[in-house]
Amino acid sequence: MIFAEIVIDIDAGELDRSFSYRVPEHLENSVRVGMTVTVPFGRGNRERHGYVIGIRDKTDLDESRIKEILSVDSSDETTESHLIRLAVWIRETYGCTMNQALRTVFPVREKMKARETRQILLKMDEEPAGRLLGKLEKGRSTARARVLKALLSDPDHMLDYSDARKHLGMTPDVLRYLEKEGLAAVESTEQYRLPVRPEEIPQEEPKELNPEQKEAFSGIIGEWRGESCRPVLIHGVTGSGKTEVYMQLIQEVLDEGKQVIVLIPEISLTYQTVLRFGSRFGGRVSILNSRLSAGERYDQFVRAKNGDVSVMIGPRSALFTPFTKLGLIIMDEEHEPAYKSESTPRYHARETALKRAEMEGARVVFGSATPSMESYRNALEGKYRLVRLAGRHGGRPMPAVRVVDLREELKAGNRTILSRTLQEEMEKRLRIGEQAMLFLNRRGYAGFVSCRSCGHVMKCPHCDVSLSQHMGGRLICHYCGFQTSMPESCPECGSPYIGGFKAGTQQAVQVIQKRFPEARILRMDSDTTRTKGSYEAILKSFASHEADILIGTQMIVKGHDFPLVTLVGILAADLSLNASDFRSAERTFQLLTQAAGRAGRGNRVGSAVIQTYLPEHYTIRAASEQDYEQFYRAEMAYRSFLSYPPAGHMLFIHGACRDEELLTKGMFYLARFVRGIASGKSASVIGPAPEAVSKVKDMYRQVMYLKGDSGGRLLEIRRRTEEYIAINPGFKDIYIQYDYN
Repeated sequence: MIFAEIVIDIDAGELDRSFSYRVPEHLENSVRVGMTVTVPFGRGNRERHGYVIGIRDKTDLDESRIKEILSVDSSDETTESHLIRLAVWIRETYGCTMNQALRTVFPVREKMKARETRQILLKMDEEPAGRLLGKLEKGRSTARARVLKALLSDPDHMLDYSDARKHLGMTPDVLRYLEKEGLAAVESTEQYRLPVRPEEIPQEEPKELNPEQKEAFSGIIGEWRGESCRPVLIHGVTGSGKTEVYMQLIQEVLDEGKQVIVLIPEISLTYQTVLRFGSRFGGRVSILNSRLSAGERYDQFVRAKNGDVSVMIGPRSALFTPFTKLGLIIMDEEHEPAYKSESTPRYHARETALKRAEMEGARVVFGSATPSMESYRNALEGKYRLVRLAGRHGGRPMPAVRVVDLREELKAGNRTILSRTLQEEMEKRLRIGEQAMLFLNRRGYAGFVSCRSCGHVMKCPHCDVSLSQHMGGRLICHYCGFQTSMPESCPECGSPYIGGFKAGTQQAVQVIQKRFPEARILRMDSDTTRTKGSYEAILKSFASHEADILIGTQMIVKGHDFPLVTLVGILAADLSLNASDFRSAERTFQLLTQAAGRAGRGNRVGSAVIQTYLPEHYTIRAASEQDYEQFYRAEMAYRSFLSYPPAGHMLFIHGACRDEELLTKGMFYLARFVRGIASGKSASVIGPAPEAVSKVKDMYRQVMYLKGDSGGRLLEIRRRTEEYIAINPGFKDIYIQYDYN
């Protein structure tokens, strides 16, 4: 006998486990992992849909009580079956329930009612209709005459129902009369909700590739035609023209009759990205993001499944677009942390894209000016094809970058957020009618403590990450729990100017308005982009030169292309550099390099100013020189010394509970269990310790870290902890999440 493990349709949220069913003999060749089946469920044996997540030839249950599968919905490989198998992989890799994985790969489940448009059509020939119009106009039937005249005047003899009611005064009585006399009829048609209308997108011809782009394109295509499915990493400096290479690759895939997913890290990039891709591929392009209405999102999934669109653009969730002929996944700015989910399952879009492509025979292209450490290492080892674009498109020069030591500014009596150098550069740009972007590097900010005189940062002696400032004057390490008191003076130089570094975009706007009262300023951060269309409105306004200065957080420095921007100011490079995260140096280098790369993308020479208290840090030096190789070598030495990924592997175990005492007790016992099973498995355990934000919405939060040379061993430990938690009732009120690497 063959038995199938089946998860009942995920709409039944309370059924968060699999059930065993017998596979009848006539279906043994049809039932496979990923298939959708119909099964009897519950006491009434009500027919329900389910997903096959496993096949086995024996069971521990009483076989006489096991029900049979009724039917297979489709024995063919479908989009749903591919996504179900992907959900199985997500569950096994990232540690979550099957229903959580299924909800991830099917982000749009609720069927939305189609939007209908109603048209009034002339049904009588023009000549008799004209005679009747004359009679109506002579009589008192002015409303009937008005509608009939409009129908006869329209070239298509058609009127929009809503317009007729609004502008012609058409009442139900008027419509009934027209229908009764055989003059007109109402027809309804379903219409997709389009997030971007085709008429909003300017059309343009494909651009000629420069020699470097041609070489990159031909090398990739040559390998693809050799039947290689090796992922491609395009490492191109900012402004090198990676997007043009993407579009040529997309055209090749579309010509094969296949479909493409283009992932972007931020919703703020959607507007410019859809204009660029839409101008090339027209109505075959659509977008998905969380700012769309539920109806718009549903319609885009329906259009994709029906083959009405061929290119889907969007952030992380667009990866699960139900394309039936997926041929290519492009992940632009692949280094971005936004590609990592922060909710269960904590999957990474990069690894998940590779898995989906493997399952469906598609290809994957990553692109970045500052690749992630993991991807670049894979490229150097030959696991990915490495393609370099070393120069800017059109021969434009890279921006000149100047580093300002804020310690010297303090000595000179300048206590504002703007250095003297940056103020001079801003004055120059405003005088000649150019634009500036000011970037406040707040990503990962968690209240670190630094000295404004010498730049010293209070760090954990055990983990080499910054200590975070908490209430009560305590400094805490969020990796191992080390605590110390807030110093009154700098332990390095004795300066009294030591404390938490605090800054915000609103404060920056006030300072700059006071310093440059004539400047037109726009602000872009999470507060100013809460509403639908706010991203597009701000970016469109800045692109139209309705503002001189754009001030914002990391969302302004990723992928945007404004020809008049010739100056980028980075107000506080140290904010992310000193986050309590082993990846803080990598994040900082990426942000600084990407920010500087926004300058000089048109025909004018650009420059950037980096303000920092640590100008000698290898991250700042490498970013100022736009030298990725220099940074990679230094950072890999640091990662190798401390066994941080990609030199080693890490498993994060997050716990959350409303009862702080219960959480502490639960994490203590879990850590003790993990240390017991980790011994002899080349894995070390750090913590548990409070999270960087230790309480959210009345939920206390703690984290434990496991380091090891073997990722497989860490995943084995994770599976053991899942079993331990499942049989221990003390964990029923503690929410546990896993995060791998």
